[in-house]
Amino acid sequence: MRAIILAAGQGTRLAPHTNDRPKCLVELAGQSMLSRQLAVLGELGIDDIVLVGGYRSDQLAGFGHKVVRNQDFATTNMVHSLFCAREALDGSDDVLIAYSDIVYEARVLEALLASAGAVSVAVNTAWRALWQARMDDPLSDAESLILGPDGRLLEIGQKASDYAQIQGQYMGLIKVAAAEAPKLAPVHDHMAGLPRYAGADHGNMYLTDFLQQLCDLDWPIFGVKIAGGWLEVDSVEDLAIYHRLAEQGELDRFCLLA
Repeated sequence: MRAIILAAGQGTRLAPHTNDRPKCLVELAGQSMLSRQLAVLGELGIDDIVLVGGYRSDQLAGFGHKVVRNQDFATTNMVHSLFCAREALDGSDDVLIAYSDIVYEARVLEALLASAGAVSVAVNTAWRALWQARMDDPLSDAESLILGPDGRLLEIGQKASDYAQIQGQYMGLIKVAAAEAPKLAPVHDHMAGLPRYAGADHGNMYLTDFLQQLCDLDWPIFGVKIAGGWLEVDSVEDLAIYHRLAEQGELDRFCLLA
């Protein structure tokens, strides 16, 4: 198993914490988000790791893993960062694609890695309680995620108008089987010719956009349902809420931090 961690963004919504470091090195309860994720990967025996950096990427060099730089980090998004590491998608091994502004328990990754699907995404079915702790109106922020009766992903990343459109929230973790990994880059390159992604929009594509395109192309993508054990850190407000919950002994309701 190989892991690609997407860590190129500056994380302006986490300023001033990101004034002197990449977003993934912001600390949550005394440890950086990247350190926490690497610890879980190590616990599960995953040590073939590629870090895709951008903003202040020199600070990633001390973690002992290969660093690939997205030179255009200031004007591009997650998918562009992913394909800066396209050599790691050569089909020689299964690949875990992970956001860098998340923390999660080992059980989350264990469940995802146990999936036999060609492409599998981790889905937090206990998302609503976490969103309610973070904001007044979860529906205003949460994105659609709809699975078919067989667990196949049908829709992801759209603006939801009703909770019925949200069977869970995407956790920023994707497992791709080795045989499928080399097929991802051609799909991405083809999307540059689609009207929706012409020009700058191709570079600014979100991973949920890419996953939806794969769904539309009838790729067998399956959701792995997991109840909690995960946090995302999008903003200074998130960070403050998590620190307050940790001080009150309540953060464990959402994620157990080692």
